[in-house]
Amino acid sequence: MRSPKTALSAALGLGLAAALTAAAPVSAASPSPANSGHSTPASIAAYNGSAAEKADTKAFFEAVVKSARAKLKANPGAASVTVTYDASAAPTFKSQIAESASIWNSAVKNVQLQEGSGGDFQYREGDDPRGSYASTDGHGKGFVFLDYKQNQEYNSTRVTAHETGHVLGLPDHYEGPCSELMSGGGPGPSCQNTQPDENERGQVEQLWANGLKGIRTGATS
Repeated sequence: MRSPKTALSAALGLGLAAALTAAAPVSAASPSPANSGHSTPASIAAYNGSAAEKADTKAFFEAVVKSARAKLKANPGAASVTVTYDASAAPTFKSQIAESASIWNSAVKNVQLQEGSGGDFQYREGDDPRGSYASTDGHGKGFVFLDYKQNQEYNSTRVTAHETGHVLGLPDHYEGPCSELMSGGGPGPSCQNTQPDENERGQVEQLWANGLKGIRTGATS
């Protein structure tokens, strides 16, 4: 299980990094030893955490929303986006990954997930004392790491769908109830909910309204 001190996602990549410097995390977990050979985006969002990280979480989401609104105003005619994922490096969790994609595709319209070789983001699996996490820019890039032990202790589809939520831009809300997907490990292993709630669905729809093509490509307004 991940330590509650693990830093969570708070900074975005692409063309927005300079504008979001104030939202950058104070610290970030180092890449997993199992993935040390891979380059990673600047942010890491954990499945478990503490209320002490609440301010960083709020800053992350507010920065994403502010940038999204600005880009939407500049690009009102942008089309919706399909984000591809590659699950080939996480064969143990093939069914959970497919179910997570189905969950999000049924929950939102402005962004859809589709399996594809290479992918915009990848799923990986292995052993990591920090548990499962997403290393992502919050706009469909990066990777999701699924830890064997944690996925045995918690509902594995919930873990996978939660980490995928980070890739779509959602922050952690550990103190939330089981009904919130992004409460992660906060409610404990007994929580079996695998669905984002109405507020989480609305947040993703807002963040990906009209596709946010400008944000994903780093285009200037």
